[in-house]
Amino acid sequence: MATASYLVRRVVSALIVLLLIAALTFLVFHLLPTDITQASCGKPCTPERQAAVRHFYGYDQSMVVQFGEFQKGIVTGRTFGSGAAAVQCDAPCFGYSFRLHEPVTTLIGQYFPVTASIAIGAALLWLFLGVLTGVVSALRRGTWVDRLATASTVVGVSAPPYLVGLVGIYLFGFRLNILPVGTYVPLTEDPVGWAWHLVLPWCVLAVLSAAVYTRITRAQMLEVLDESFVRTARAKGIREGRVVTRHALRNALLPVVTLFGLDLGSLLGGAVITEKIFSMQGLGSLLIDAVNQLDLPVVLGVTLFSAFLIVVANLLVDLAYSRLDPRVSRNG
Repeated sequence: MATASYLVRRVVSALIVLLLIAALTFLVFHLLPTDITQASCGKPCTPERQAAVRHFYGYDQSMVVQFGEFQKGIVTGRTFGSGAAAVQCDAPCFGYSFRLHEPVTTLIGQYFPVTASIAIGAALLWLFLGVLTGVVSALRRGTWVDRLATASTVVGVSAPPYLVGLVGIYLFGFRLNILPVGTYVPLTEDPVGWAWHLVLPWCVLAVLSAAVYTRITRAQMLEVLDESFVRTARAKGIREGRVVTRHALRNALLPVVTLFGLDLGSLLGGAVITEKIFSMQGLGSLLIDAVNQLDLPVVLGVTLFSAFLIVVANLLVDLAYSRLDPRVSRNG
């Protein structure tokens, strides 16, 4: 019962946060000193023609009405214009890109698999490597293994992502010619080719992010290993492997889970640098192109979708917390 109540509170809080983000994002992007109807008005753009375009978009209505229509479109869909020229945007409708002649939701669906493929694969790899290295480093405290792991984290934390990516492309893609670069193969077409073409982006992101997870895991493990309940477990004769995994690691993972949820949610919103370096068209590339072309519906839609992913990631982190430490759901 406590877990169910905790879940309901977190879901309600997430919905409120999403509503506030939607309102703030909508307000910011619609108060910019840029009239996006200018790009669709054509040349010559007479005042009458621009007024017709604004009416078609619905931008001739008050800000409150526009926001209400935007929210309604997410739930029930929306129609832009009327008559034979009307454009239907099915729910969930985040807007319509008249530059690309596609609903923003459709564009997100086209570009998101690339971003998700990069983000999820890299995240699982850096989580595994970071936690494993951190645990080993903590258990071998003061040895050459610990010093080597600590030194490697300095390189990972300080190295610029674009530099590591370019070095990886040059070394493994061109010099050694053992990994493909610059192409993406859909998972549904060729699962093996999909994974093979993503090995280099995954490794680049994992090398950079695993360093942070190694540091956090090592620090938390050292702290937990000195706790009294760990010493008690060892005194009872429990196997060292069980003491480490069942008692120490479970408590040490709490801050790691928080960081992982935030990192994964942010990366799912668009791995901008990685996508550009490896010439993969994901949400990050879609967002940058939209900003350059002043395609505000796409900017707004991708921003809200990214915020949604981060909120969902936080919700999953809260649920993971309740599993790792039941006291969270009882006191949250």
